[in-house]
Amino acid sequence: MEPLRTLLFVPGIRENMIEKARSLPADALVLDLEDSVAVAEKAKARALVRDSIAGLPLKGQRVLLRINSLQSGYAQQDLEAVIVPGIDGISQPKPGSSDEVRRVEAIIERLESERGLKQGHIKLIPWVETAMGMLHAFQIASASPRVVGIAFGAEDFTLDTGMARTEEGAELLFPRMMVVIAARAASVIAIDTPYNDFRDEEGLVRESRLARSLGFEGKFLIHPSQIEPVNQVFRPTEEEIAHARRVVEAFEAAEAQGFASTSLDGKMIDTPQARMASRLLEMAQAIAEREGG
Repeated sequence: MEPLRTLLFVPGIRENMIEKARSLPADALVLDLEDSVAVAEKAKARALVRDSIAGLPLKGQRVLLRINSLQSGYAQQDLEAVIVPGIDGISQPKPGSSDEVRRVEAIIERLESERGLKQGHIKLIPWVETAMGMLHAFQIASASPRVVGIAFGAEDFTLDTGMARTEEGAELLFPRMMVVIAARAASVIAIDTPYNDFRDEEGLVRESRLARSLGFEGKFLIHPSQIEPVNQVFRPTEEEIAHARRVVEAFEAAEAQGFASTSLDGKMIDTPQARMASRLLEMAQAIAEREGG
């Protein structure tokens, strides 16, 4: 499993930012054709993104593209322009149902076939950022084998629901948990909403730690300065890795003796704890490989 801790938005209309992003240590670069591009500039941005994709990642980053929503009327044009070699995935805004995910999937499948691309290579990360999307989060997460994760979009969600956006973020706790539960049920990852004050590293780290504690495995970012702090939060610590190894070893030793549980440091260890520890070790290994460790 490849890590997706940090997914950096890069405005599709800003050639200088696209060039700079090539060497940034995010796990994924997300070229954006939606919110960061004015309507009058969308055609120009599509051409710029298409021409920038080849050879874009210098550090092994995955390359994703955030298209416009189906409701906007621009999604088809976006996909026609940018389904080319070098694209690893599509970030789909505001689907309200699994059918909308499958409509995008069908376009991708056709374009892969027509353009000689590897079938099934391009993945999908739909956003859960409307009331309807939240109600159908599991169906969206399980709509297609191409879906590898779902993302929570707090700004559009609070706008759609009329919730007051607060600094403490209490209004986001329940929807965050719903997104994680839907993702886990569908066996995909959950990715947290961006933190919009890129000058506030303390707040970014605090929110990222909360997201990780809830079960998110990564976070969308809006500024390069956010990459390393978020990478650190979602990177298992040496202490966590050492403890996970002890848990796995203790459980395997118990199993070898015919027991389904054991104890470690005065705490019971059974199958759920062992699986969680194994998952952490797998993620730590994937991150080490990603970072060349």
